[in-house]
Amino acid sequence: MALKATIFKATLNIADMDRHYYADHQLTIAQHPSENDERMMIRLLAFALNAREGLEFTKGLSTEDEPELWQKSLSDEIELWIELGLPDESRLRKACNRARQVILYAYGARAVPVWLEKHKNKLSRFSNLTIIELPTESTEALAELVERSMNFQISIQDGEVSFSNDDALVNITPAPLFP
Repeated sequence: MALKATIFKATLNIADMDRHYYADHQLTIAQHPSENDERMMIRLLAFALNAREGLEFTKGLSTEDEPELWQKSLSDEIELWIELGLPDESRLRKACNRARQVILYAYGARAVPVWLEKHKNKLSRFSNLTIIELPTESTEALAELVERSMNFQISIQDGEVSFSNDDALVNITPAPLFP
């Protein structure tokens, strides 16, 4: 019998001073059986960094034709495609050809520079691609905040992210890598 996804509930109170976006979001997150807590929390972080009306989680790991998050227009065109990790160059090429804007949140410490060096030449032709590295210490600290029901206050200012609940605070400094 196949393993089923674990369902989590999260309330995000977002204050993004960089984009002047202030909103509360009630989210239901399905954690794929092969997804670890760190990756799931990076999905929440990616949501917070790009929060806007219409941004939504997709089927993610269980579907090859969809990103982790996306925003579609009313005419069903993909405006924003968000990927996580260190995907194959062909997946990013496909995303860049289908979406107006593509953001990759890369994580994995020492593997990120190696991956970027390998793919940089091929990816340089995509003007709609942004790659942002997330520090390992921060993503691991986020994973420690996982509970079945979560409530986070998220402040974003000058590119710095503060992700907190009643018990802990994690500061994250996403680092733009590309372009």
